Amino acid sequence: MLQQLFAVSALAFFGSIGSAVAAEYGTPAEAKALLEKAVMAVKADKTKALVMFTKGEGGFKDRDLYPYCGGPDGYFTAHPTLLGKSLKELRDKYGRPLGEEVYAAARDGSIAEVSYMWPRPGQTNPVAKVAFVTRVDDQVCAVGYYK
Repeated sequence: MLQQLFAVSALAFFGSIGSAVAAEYGTPAEAKALLEKAVMAVKADKTKALVMFTKGEGGFKDRDLYPYCGGPDGYFTAHPTLLGKSLKELRDKYGRPLGEEVYAAARDGSIAEVSYMWPRPGQTNPVAKVAFVTRVDDQVCAVGYYK
């Protein structure tokens, strides 16, 4: 009886640790939902949406999840720290042409995935990250999550 109680307690404890760690970062489903929300915002009012994405307002910043967009010229039109820099020329931490891949994968009306290596916010070691990407109006928009 005591062993069973200990086993149940241990499972509950370790299960709660896993939930706490998982809640620290966004999930693939949350990233995809945020991108879908961003698409609706761009369609409703592109100028307002891009400002909100950059500032993280209106629910467009959730832990490590945020939408970013690039315009037809390849430059970021929305990003918390890279606004005005070239998305198209962006490379991941191993030199992979991340920006080119994002632009190539983006299609109006569908969501594609682009994988790359990037450090988590506040860290320096790159880890696997996946961006959901789409095209809306003249914008290429994405939301990435860490694996």
